[in-house]
Amino acid sequence: MLQIEVSSADQIGKNFIPAEYLPEGKDEFHLRNMQNPKPAGYWRHLHSHEIEGLVRNGNTCDNWDDFLVTDRFDFMLVKNSHFSGLVRIDGMEELVLTFHDIQMPVGISNSHIVSCDIGENVAVHNMGYMAHYIVGAFCMLLNIDELQTSNHAKFGNGILKDGESEDIRVWLDLINETGGRNVIPFDGMIPADAYIWAKYRDDEQLRKNLKEITQRRFSSQRGFYGTIGDYCVIKHTRIIKDVKMGSHCYVKGANKLKNITINSTQDEPAQIGEGVEMVNGIMGLGSRVFYGCKAVRFVMGNNCSLKYGARLINSFLGDNSTVSCCEMLNNLIFPAHEQHHNNSFLTASLLMGQSNLPAGATIGSNHNSRANDGEIQAGRGFWPGLCTSVKHSCRFASFTLLSKADYPAELDISLPFSLVSDDATNGCLRIMPAFWWLYNMYALARNTWKYSTRDKRKTKVQNIEFDSLAPDTAEEIIAARRLLEIWTAKAVLRGEKGLKSQSEDELARLGRKMISDDDARLAGLEILGENQEKSTRKILIVKALEGYRAYGEMLHHYAVKNLISYMQENKSAKLADMCKALSGPRQPQWANLGGQLMPETQLRDLLERINSGELKTWEEIHQAYDELWASYPLQKQRHAFSVLTYLLGTESLSTEQWIAALDEECRIQELICDRVYTSRKKDYDNPFRQATFRNPQEMKAVIGTAENNSFVKQVRSETEELKQTVATIKGRN
Repeated sequence: MLQIEVSSADQIGKNFIPAEYLPEGKDEFHLRNMQNPKPAGYWRHLHSHEIEGLVRNGNTCDNWDDFLVTDRFDFMLVKNSHFSGLVRIDGMEELVLTFHDIQMPVGISNSHIVSCDIGENVAVHNMGYMAHYIVGAFCMLLNIDELQTSNHAKFGNGILKDGESEDIRVWLDLINETGGRNVIPFDGMIPADAYIWAKYRDDEQLRKNLKEITQRRFSSQRGFYGTIGDYCVIKHTRIIKDVKMGSHCYVKGANKLKNITINSTQDEPAQIGEGVEMVNGIMGLGSRVFYGCKAVRFVMGNNCSLKYGARLINSFLGDNSTVSCCEMLNNLIFPAHEQHHNNSFLTASLLMGQSNLPAGATIGSNHNSRANDGEIQAGRGFWPGLCTSVKHSCRFASFTLLSKADYPAELDISLPFSLVSDDATNGCLRIMPAFWWLYNMYALARNTWKYSTRDKRKTKVQNIEFDSLAPDTAEEIIAARRLLEIWTAKAVLRGEKGLKSQSEDELARLGRKMISDDDARLAGLEILGENQEKSTRKILIVKALEGYRAYGEMLHHYAVKNLISYMQENKSAKLADMCKALSGPRQPQWANLGGQLMPETQLRDLLERINSGELKTWEEIHQAYDELWASYPLQKQRHAFSVLTYLLGTESLSTEQWIAALDEECRIQELICDRVYTSRKKDYDNPFRQATFRNPQEMKAVIGTAENNSFVKQVRSETEELKQTVATIKGRN
C-alpha cells in the first residue's frame, strides 16, 4: 500500500537520522561534518543585507539562520531557489564554467536545496530536489529532477545499517542462478575476491569470515551523506539517489542511478550517458556506461565499457572489459572480456579472462536439469563462434574455440588451444588439439600483446597474467598430451583387438613410445576421445599426432622463453647458477584468481590465513595477493625449468642440452614468425576478399599488405632480437 507521511512544514531537512540511531552526545550532522571537515569559524551566518538581496533575487528559506556561507559567498549569484534544513555554501565568484561547449555561470538558480554542503564555485541550475549531498568544488549540475540521499544509504555496498534486517542485504548471485555462490559486493572488490568467495563454498569458515570482513569494512551508522567529488558534470538526468561519486565524473542524460558508487579521478574519470539505469552496484575507475544500458546488482572493474543497451545483471565484470548490446546474467567474468553484439546471451558462467562472445552466441541459455542450477566454466581465452549455443553444465580448457553450432549435450573439453566442431552430418564431435598453434598463429601470438596494450588502467589492484602460455596453460597442455597418448594407444590396440585392461600409465607409456617412434601403425589411424561430451556418439580427435607435437613445441617455447628471461634478469648467471636457482619439483596445479596465477598450495595457505583470522581486512588480503604476485615471476621461471626437464626426461640440464634447447627455441621462434605471416597473408590471398577491389593497388591502399602489417613486423623484430639474445647467453657457458 502506498503510504505518505504527513508532518509540519518546518521539518523539511530536519531529523535526517532517526533519534533511536543517534549516538549519545551526537547530533544529526556529526557524520556530515566528518565527511566534509572544516576548521572552526569556516562557516558564518548571513548578514542582513545578504538575506535582503537573496529575497530580492526570488529566493526563499525555511530558516535563514540555517543558511551558512563563507566570506567569499556572493549572494547575487543565487536566484529563484528554495532552501530547507542546514544549507552550507562555499565561496562563489562571478565566473563561467565550460564543459563540452556548455557554459554555465557559477551560482544557484531555480532549485530546491535541502540540507546540503555546496563546494566552491559550483553551478547548480534547475535542480528539482537536492537533499543531503556534499558537492565538491567547480561542479556543474544542470537539469536534475532528483538528487538525494537516504539516512540508510549504502552506496552499493552489500552491508546493513543499524536496525536493518538480514533479508534486505544486497547479494550478487554469481556463476549460479540459485544463489548458491552469492557474494556481498563492496567498493574495492576485485575478481580475485569474488572468486575465492564464490568458488570455495564448501569452506563455511571462509564464507563466514569474508562476510564479517566485508561488514566491518564500512560503518553501520545511519546518516552518511551522498558525495559528488570536485569537477563533476551532471546534466539532464532524472533520478540520482544514494550515490557516491568520485571527482571528474561526467553524467549526461541518465534515467536512474540508485545505491551505487561511481569511482572516478582526474586520471581515470568515469562517464555515464543517455538512458542509463544503474541500481545496487559498484562502478570502477575509468569505466564508461552509455546509451540505454541497464546494470542491476553488479560490480564493474576498472577501465570497462558498457554500451548500446547492454544489460549487466547479478554479475561481476572484470577490468578492461567491453560489453555492448547483449544480456549478461549471474556471471563472474575475469578481466579482458569482449562481447559486442545485440543478440548474444551469457548466463551462470565463470569466464576466466581474455574471452570473446560473438553475435548470436547463447552460452548457458538451456538448462539440462530440473532447476536453474547449471554452470559454465571456461579457462582463459574462451571463444565460441557466431550463433553458438552451449547448454549447462560445461567446462572448457583454456583457449577453446567453438565453431558455429548448436551443441546438443554437455561438454567437458580437456584439450587447450583446440577447435571444437559439431559434425552433425557424420554424427560425431570433432576436436582438433593445438589448433591455434597450427593454423591461427597470428591471433595466438598477438594475444599477449593485444591485451597488454589494451590495459589502460592506472590503478591496478587486480594482478593479471596476459601471456597465453603460462603455468596454467602449460599444465593443461601436459595433461592433454597424456590424454592423447592414452587415446592413441587405445586406438592402435583396438584395431589389433589387443585392447586389454592396461592401466592408464601403461597406455600412456605405450602411446608416447608409438608417437616418438613414429610408429607405422599410426598412419590413417582414427583416434577417439573420451569423456568430452555427455553423449554416445564418437568424439573424433582430428590431427591428433600433429596436435601432440605442436603441444610439445608450445611447452618448449614456454619453458625456454622464461628461462631466457631469467638469464637476462641475471646478467652474470651461468647455466649452473640457473639450474641451482630454479631446480625443484614441478608445481602441477595452478589457480587463476581473477587473472592472477599462483600455485594451488599458495592459494590454500592464503585461505587458511583468512580462516585463522591472520588476514582481517580486504586491504590485508589484497596485500597478500600483491606479495604472491611479486614472487610469481621467479615461480614461473622455476615452473618453466621443470617443464623443460620434463620434456627432456631429466632432472637438470647439461650444457649440451641447454645449447640444444636454445637452438630449438630459435627454430620455434622462426616457425612462429613464419606462421604469423602466413596466417595473416591468407586474408590477403583470398580471391573473394580481393573481389571487392578494382585492382591490387586499390586493395593495398585500403587494407595494406601482409608484409607491412605492424604486428608481422613486430614479430620479425622480436625473432631477430631472440637470436642475438641466445647468442649472448650461449657465450656465458
